[in-house]
Amino acid sequence: MHMPHPWRDLRALAHVVVHHVDLRPGVWGAGDGESRIWLDRRLGQVERRCTLAHELEHLRLGHRGCQDEATEANVAAAAARYLLPDPRVVAEALVWARGDLEAAADELWVDEPTLRARLDARHLHPAERAIIVARVNALEVGA
Repeated sequence: MHMPHPWRDLRALAHVVVHHVDLRPGVWGAGDGESRIWLDRRLGQVERRCTLAHELEHLRLGHRGCQDEATEANVAAAAARYLLPDPRVVAEALVWARGDLEAAADELWVDEPTLRARLDARHLHPAERAIIVARVNALEVGA
């Protein structure tokens, strides 16, 4: 399976520079919409990966400055879909982790907020939802 790799994608954007800095509590990343992305230096590898994917989505959309809650949710969902494109893989991780989102996220090499964004019903295609529900229900029936 192909693993999405935001750092590799960043290489194709030679004009974009990532700065590792101390951001205020609760802020993992930020961008200027053009050529700069800031990541909190205290993030772990998985958090950096997910935050970079999120900030690259803002960059792709040309967002500058803070965005409203709905836009942030859409960006989070797009980044999650990029990092977790196959709903079957997501479903298998949920089954393996017996519904523990933290463990499933770890298995999928994403942070828990990214997994939650991928599972958000507002952004989940009905066919994707059907795949995940069927696999998770199969576990429950077999248990």
